[in-house]
Amino acid sequence: MRRFWSEVTVAEGGIRLDDKPVRTPARAPLRLPTQALAEAIAEEWRGVGETLDPRAMPLTGLANAAIDRIAPDSAAFAGQLAAYAETDLLCYRADGPASLVARQALHWDPPLDWARRHFGVDFTVTEGIVHVAQPPATVARLATALGDYDAFALAGLSPLTTLSGSLVLALAMAEGAIDAEPAWQAAELDQLWQAEQWGEDNLATAARVDRHAAFTAAARFLALLA
Repeated sequence: MRRFWSEVTVAEGGIRLDDKPVRTPARAPLRLPTQALAEAIAEEWRGVGETLDPRAMPLTGLANAAIDRIAPDSAAFAGQLAAYAETDLLCYRADGPASLVARQALHWDPPLDWARRHFGVDFTVTEGIVHVAQPPATVARLATALGDYDAFALAGLSPLTTLSGSLVLALAMAEGAIDAEPAWQAAELDQLWQAEQWGEDNLATAARVDRHAAFTAAARFLALLA
């Protein structure tokens, strides 16, 4: 879409391009739950050049997802996201070398300990990548926690969970128990350790940069809901 507007304003929780309200891909009004998020999304629209590039507008994309995809059945969406409690990255540890084992313990134990205290649950932590079942009460409690979030929060939590492979890290961020960058470093710990040992692969680096940008945008989206 070519840029047709000269002015972007925030009005009544929505975004207006000159006198036209912005709508989602499903043609619903793009209405935001907080002024901070509305202003941030307005800035994305002000930054559009000659043509609109959705890849440069991650907050708008997440808001669209909240309205079009999640809000119609947020309970079902939360249920799908809760499945990550079964395979949380933080529960699968290396059996060596010692430096990697220690680094995982340093960065992964604190968020797990936070989740134990915050939700009153326990986790089964194992060595290797073979699946181990988590206590049913843990899976159920984390699913209940997700059910307490609205569609906009779930829109932010979803990429944080899928990109990190850790529902615990995503929930810790949503509850203010860990900042975005330490969470990202924890999520990428194995890949970063491998790069330190064997050198960086250009394709892997480029992919990590893209994932980091998406992760940071989702974290900002969540923060703007507060």
